[in-house]
Amino acid sequence: MKVAIVGASGAVGQEFLKVLNERNFPLDELVLFGSSRSAGKEYEFKGKKLVVNELKHGDDFKDIDIALTSAGASISKEFEKTITKHGAIMIDNSSAFRYDDDVPLIVPEVNAEDAKVRPRNVIANPNCSTIQMVVALKPIEDLSKITRVHCATYQAASGAGAQGIVELEEQVKQVAAGEETKPNKFQYQLAMNVIPHIDVFLDNDYTKEEMKMNWETKKIMHTNTEVSATCVRVPVARAHSEAIWIETEKELSVEEVVKAMENFKGLTVLDKPSENKYPMPLFVSGKDDVYVGRIRKDVASNGITFWCVGDQIKKGAALNAVQIAEWLIENKEV
Repeated sequence: MKVAIVGASGAVGQEFLKVLNERNFPLDELVLFGSSRSAGKEYEFKGKKLVVNELKHGDDFKDIDIALTSAGASISKEFEKTITKHGAIMIDNSSAFRYDDDVPLIVPEVNAEDAKVRPRNVIANPNCSTIQMVVALKPIEDLSKITRVHCATYQAASGAGAQGIVELEEQVKQVAAGEETKPNKFQYQLAMNVIPHIDVFLDNDYTKEEMKMNWETKKIMHTNTEVSATCVRVPVARAHSEAIWIETEKELSVEEVVKAMENFKGLTVLDKPSENKYPMPLFVSGKDDVYVGRIRKDVASNGITFWCVGDQIKKGAALNAVQIAEWLIENKEV
């Protein structure tokens, strides 16, 4: 099994290295690719030094079985055929192919079987905020069809890449020193602030990030249910949080929902309000599972509301892609 990481020097590329190592992924050889700026950099993997190769058009992917790509949508589109032409399966972390009808959009706990049909040998990783939400929604959907979803997200600075964390850290120091901040990665100062604006605004006044959660949930869960989201950037380094309200065809009890979530792979229920125990980014960062808590009846409807936290660099990106690769191997799809 020969695996490639494309975009090895980025935040998600670095997380790929950690996750492959942590999970003892069954590979015989790992090859790293990056931009001309990254070419020549060295990273350690299982005690060996690996050198980043410059990503070029040619036959570098001839013997690759699986390529984990996270170098941005434009690079993914440009290099799709180069990566897949000799049979490599491209598991792409960008937004390049998510809405293409002939590219499956996969969260393994929810719709792994969709990965069997991949005419272009490309599989797309969903947006990070969508991934953690659908993992939490699936056990409820298995009890009764979800008819409506409202979601407010509280998204970490690292969702904007490694530079997002750097900017937040710099701003915290500047604010503490009484200095003026100079936003670059975000529209406004993020330290001591929240920004209700992620990605571009669309004609309906939702942002693209908010509509991604609608479009992607429908494709992943094979549903016509609408998702109305408000996506907010918060001054947290890592791990996204979401407040989610759902309504179902059949009225469900809290006990039913909790039991279904507790028995669902990839979810951890942390829900003891009397002991002040609930998921928070501070403790979920670096964890594999999506954590849920504050599960309760919605006083404004017959639905359920809950709180959900997931590490968006890990489960929301690198881990989800690696889990797709693991599923392909286990099911002899590679």
